[in-house]
Amino acid sequence: MFVFNAVTHDARVLREAAALRDAGHEVTIMARPPDTFARVGDELVRDGITIVRVPIPHGWRRWWRLASLPVRAPTAARRRVIGWRHETSRGVGPTGWLVTWRFAVVGWGRRAAAQAPVADVYHGHDLSGAVAAERAAALHGARLVYDSHELLLESRSTARQPDWARSIIRRLEARIVARADAVVTVNVAIAAELARRYRLPRTAIVHNCPPRWSPSEPAPDRIRAALGIPGDEAIALYHGGFSGHRGLEELGEAILEPGLERVHAVYLGYGSRLAHLQQMAANPRFGGRVHVLDAVEPDDLLPWVASADMGVMAIQASTLNHRLSTPNKLFECLAAGVPVVASDFPEMRRIIIGDPDGPLGAVCDPADPDAIAAAIRGILKLEPAARADLRRRCQRAAHERWNWETESATLLALYAELGSAELGAAELGAPARAG
Repeated sequence: MFVFNAVTHDARVLREAAALRDAGHEVTIMARPPDTFARVGDELVRDGITIVRVPIPHGWRRWWRLASLPVRAPTAARRRVIGWRHETSRGVGPTGWLVTWRFAVVGWGRRAAAQAPVADVYHGHDLSGAVAAERAAALHGARLVYDSHELLLESRSTARQPDWARSIIRRLEARIVARADAVVTVNVAIAAELARRYRLPRTAIVHNCPPRWSPSEPAPDRIRAALGIPGDEAIALYHGGFSGHRGLEELGEAILEPGLERVHAVYLGYGSRLAHLQQMAANPRFGGRVHVLDAVEPDDLLPWVASADMGVMAIQASTLNHRLSTPNKLFECLAAGVPVVASDFPEMRRIIIGDPDGPLGAVCDPADPDAIAAAIRGILKLEPAARADLRRRCQRAAHERWNWETESATLLALYAELGSAELGAAELGAPARAG
């Protein structure tokens, strides 16, 4: 497997690797060091899985930094390079973004592919990992799997690039899909969108669900213990990456609405918006009801989630990728028996409102703090017996439908085919649930 991160907090990659290990496969994950400027990699063995962390090439950074600095009377040759500054804004515009792809992502991919052991299958997580997997598969005449965790072209910095820049990455993705023996992705809607764009090979839908889990007796109360929140005050939890367009600010504003004076917004995770959240927590207007907790290890996450009264994921409708998403935190809340307040997007509505046993929470307009507050109030106003029943319903849905034991069976079926028969164009998955 190849993944362009440090892998230690990537629950999907670690779960897939563990499922394959448990099925008897020998698994190596090629990753990168946590420090993107590291010059030296490392190797470790985690629960029988070898993790090799390959540093990102660094030589290109010096000339790119120099090219991005203003100079006096540049030569004609340097002027051509320095001219990129007009669109890069010190290297962060479309040209800088493409330079990073070319020299950091693809450069790392070449290194990682060269250092990877000989294997029967090379499995690339997201396009940044797939460029390495494609190269390794070509070197060794092996199978190639593209694991698309999201719609890359509609996500994060990629979605903000102009069409001409995005078209270059789209051609790269199209090439990898055309060469892949199979595509794995995270839900029905994203699989359908990928199929609209490309001619997909065998496709396996593997949702980002944790394993079945049951809370201890008495139920865990880690958040209150860590923060000193009284037992009669409610916890609305956001957990996961602290980044833009995730509804972080909207949740904070929602708890200021009437009727939520005894609700605390708790943020558990990590990311670029950490300092902003810490400033929110210190802002007197929130009355000490905004809290920030460091991320915990994936294996220790569910007891923390279970101590919340609800999970809130007001993901903004800023990209198609967001609108089609089914984030890990959705399934983690269900596994922990925690009702969900989520954006009213098609896939999340299908899971939360369309559950055969009854709603698993509420959906709302994620851009409107009033709507988020109303959804939170709707859950808090339930009688204690009804709220307990809602929590049991969430966990029952996780045990019966949304769990890794079910999802990993799809992955293992795909790998059984990769190791034996020729792959056709049909789709692997659970058709009854996917409808």
